[in-house]
Amino acid sequence: MKGHRARKRFGQNFLADAHYVRRIVDAVDPRPGDNVVEIGPGLAALTGELIARAGRIAAIEIDRDLAARLRETFAADALALHEADALDFDYTTLGNHLRVVGNLPYNISSPLLFRLAAHASQLRDAHVMLQREVVARMAAAPAAPDYGRLTVMLQVAFRIERLFVVPAGAFRPAPKVESAVARLVPLREGAPAIRDAALFARVVAAAFMQRRKTLRNALSALCTAAALEAAGIDPGARGETLAVADFVRLANSLHTSLSPPAGRGLG
Repeated sequence: MKGHRARKRFGQNFLADAHYVRRIVDAVDPRPGDNVVEIGPGLAALTGELIARAGRIAAIEIDRDLAARLRETFAADALALHEADALDFDYTTLGNHLRVVGNLPYNISSPLLFRLAAHASQLRDAHVMLQREVVARMAAAPAAPDYGRLTVMLQVAFRIERLFVVPAGAFRPAPKVESAVARLVPLREGAPAIRDAALFARVVAAAFMQRRKTLRNALSALCTAAALEAAGIDPGARGETLAVADFVRLANSLHTSLSPPAGRGLG
């Protein structure tokens, strides 16, 4: 690890197996001119390979010591380094057709995925390595044990594919869990039209807050059983049985019923 001690507060587990480095970069298949950004380059196991194929990439690194190492290792015309927190970073500054690559820290994986989903319109794709169980949740189908809030909130924006598993022994230090690599491709024109994103998020969160509850009970603070039926949803069903399209239809129906009639203001 070249003298760098992994920092728990940053969730650092560095990929150290050349075989899996090649597999990940092959999956990304970066080409010259691609707008690649690596989140958390760390000790640069992926960074050098990405630069070799793309010619130039951007990277976001929060650890100042690692950022200093990266600046010493790579020329500025090969690596545009941003010393920042990936959760707060303004991705709009990187342009469009963005190709995100990253070994994402387990401790911030969900909020970081939501952050990427908020920028789906400017992404070409994302290849991320996460805890195996998180990837299972991301790619789950309705009624599966792993299907939940994360699933719905990501699948409404992306087509998600689990590519392969990376064993704990491929990292230094080795985590206590296995990882997996996932490919996320924005749905773009194929994404369902959500009339009120905040309401949609509230509906999804409430539906999975207590998984054993029926939707009649889980969503009681947001709507009535009659409103569920009006949207074509069985009030006796549980959240994990609804497809992504069902959640969109329900949220859009509630938005319509809660909106004031056209032409009527508050006076």
